[in-house]
Amino acid sequence: MSNALAMAPPAQLCGVTTTEILPLKVRDIVLRFGGATVLDGLCLDLGPSGCTVVMGPNGAGKSLLLKLLHGLMQPTSGQIFWGGSAPRDVMARQALVFQKPVLLRRSVAANIDFVLKARHKDRALRDVWLDHVGLSHKASQPARLLSGGEAQRLALARALATDPEILFLDEPTASLDPASVLAIEHIVREARDSGVRIIFVTHDMGQARRMADDVVFLHRGRLVEHSPAADFFPQPHSSVARDHLNGRIVV
Repeated sequence: MSNALAMAPPAQLCGVTTTEILPLKVRDIVLRFGGATVLDGLCLDLGPSGCTVVMGPNGAGKSLLLKLLHGLMQPTSGQIFWGGSAPRDVMARQALVFQKPVLLRRSVAANIDFVLKARHKDRALRDVWLDHVGLSHKASQPARLLSGGEAQRLALARALATDPEILFLDEPTASLDPASVLAIEHIVREARDSGVRIIFVTHDMGQARRMADDVVFLHRGRLVEHSPAADFFPQPHSSVARDHLNGRIVV
């Protein structure tokens, strides 16, 4: 796969030259379901580049935050601005990859063709993207027959083929074998280096250390810390973050 990746530099594929919808500004976000508050008074600012890793214990609100930022959900109160625009107004300039890839029940190639046609892009890019993620040899195979790691690589290729300015990743390597994890990380890292802004939810401490430029740490729906990775991992400010990094159960 490394040879395939080397044949298709992401900067040439993605064509990202600007991040017009950044910076991100989140102000006093509250999200309630019934009588429960699941995100509470969250404020956040993100700059135009890099990979932000969102961490925290189960139930902290990480996936819900991604859905709010992407415009899939609306907050109960508060505001989210992408370069001054509401999330739903810039959804077409973003992409989201879930833990379990949602693929069309078509061939591997047809999955890429679908988004290229929808975005009025050159269909010849399909072969370039499949080469980039090491799936050229499976182009005609039904996507449902791919392994977990292959399916996630296809989901990433399909997302990046839309030329997103922002790529959301919600635990994209959970349950994958180590080789597949590193392959996914390589694709994401090169997308970041080409100018795609990454927001990455993970429970994997090693992955967070490898991928993060900065860390957003949530606990009980609140933003506890937002720090450069170089500061967060050696010495987090909060006791809950320290306990989390040390493998203690955080409630």
